[in-house]
Amino acid sequence: QELLVISQDTSAYGVDLKYQTGFWQGMPVKAKMLDMCNALGSLGAWVRLHYVYPYPHVDDVIPLMADGKILPYLDIPFQHASPRILELMKRPAHAENTLARIKRWREMCPDITLRSTFIVGFPGETDDDFEQLLDWLEEAQLDRVGCFTYSPVEGARANALPDHVDPEIAEERLERFMNVQARISEERLAKKVGKDIEILIDEVTDEGAVGRSAADAPEIDGLVFIDGATSLKPGQRVKGRVTDSDEHDLWAELL
Repeated sequence: QELLVISQDTSAYGVDLKYQTGFWQGMPVKAKMLDMCNALGSLGAWVRLHYVYPYPHVDDVIPLMADGKILPYLDIPFQHASPRILELMKRPAHAENTLARIKRWREMCPDITLRSTFIVGFPGETDDDFEQLLDWLEEAQLDRVGCFTYSPVEGARANALPDHVDPEIAEERLERFMNVQARISEERLAKKVGKDIEILIDEVTDEGAVGRSAADAPEIDGLVFIDGATSLKPGQRVKGRVTDSDEHDLWAELL
């Protein structure tokens, strides 16, 4: 019922294969992200893309989402918004470009869900860098966000960087960051109340069914609760109308 496409960089699919053409179900398929998504979209399952970097060619996949071939969902590891910190992280340092790309994706597919993960307290992160991140977060209005404080990893180049952030300051920044995102998430989910959604059922209890919408990856995103729907079975896909929400989850009634 659901297929999660996960790699270190799903948007780079085919680079190591030099985009060669292979065969799948007797049909020629080029080893490129767009062709992979087109092929997977024919399976009839929910196809969810994780760890996609915001390269220009990702724009080509968005129409498949708008047409319902794959889920309108992208998990993009933005990690930060300060160009200086992104450079220290060895990441693309174009926060303005990512905001423009997010805007374009939403114009192409208004139902798209955007998830990302960030790091605060990276060595050298100043108050100004952190404020830039908060400003970017407000403008981006992402749907789902995770955040962690930086912690040294054995052998990582970042360990040798100067100006490590005091752990208490990093924790304070994490709390501020998550408070901002909690408000954004709550506001975005509240807009779904009254709308009809498809729900994939994960669990059925004595109280009802618990599932997820197209906007919810397993284990990391929110849930959809359907009170009283005890006759449903895990793996079913059903239609529901959203009746309530909070900063993480939705409640719905069956249609």
